[in-house]
Amino acid sequence: MMRFSLPIRFGIATSGSLVGYFLLLSLVDLHTNIFYSLFNGVITGFGIYEAIKYRKLELMEDFNYGIGFKTGVITGFVATLIFTLFFAVYAEEIAPEFLKQLSASWFSNYQSFEAIVFFTVAIMGFATTLVLTLAFMQLFKASRNLK
Repeated sequence: MMRFSLPIRFGIATSGSLVGYFLLLSLVDLHTNIFYSLFNGVITGFGIYEAIKYRKLELMEDFNYGIGFKTGVITGFVATLIFTLFFAVYAEEIAPEFLKQLSASWFSNYQSFEAIVFFTVAIMGFATTLVLTLAFMQLFKASRNLK
């Protein structure tokens, strides 16, 4: 469990940042504009980057690509799962009119629009996690170049 505590901790912190950003957007009534969700990638990327960086500082010479990749993926998946759960609760319980506003401005004629939205939120988070983890590991991996 010790090796999973760091990415879980960073995943929880990242999801807290995502929730805070979403609630901030909802305060100024911008949460129905999907373009603002692009900043979620920046927030998730920062959390993943910091988790990998911290793991590398923690392990020093024992750090390798597999450990860094695992750290990034777990961090992003934890953040995505928690944020998706929050998003589902928000959309169904806290502000039931949110999905109606979202669907009026973007989509029409879907039978289970809620499920499509929640699935999209989760897939966007997972895809962002994989892509950013692969990108950041290029910065943190040990170089095999001769000097």
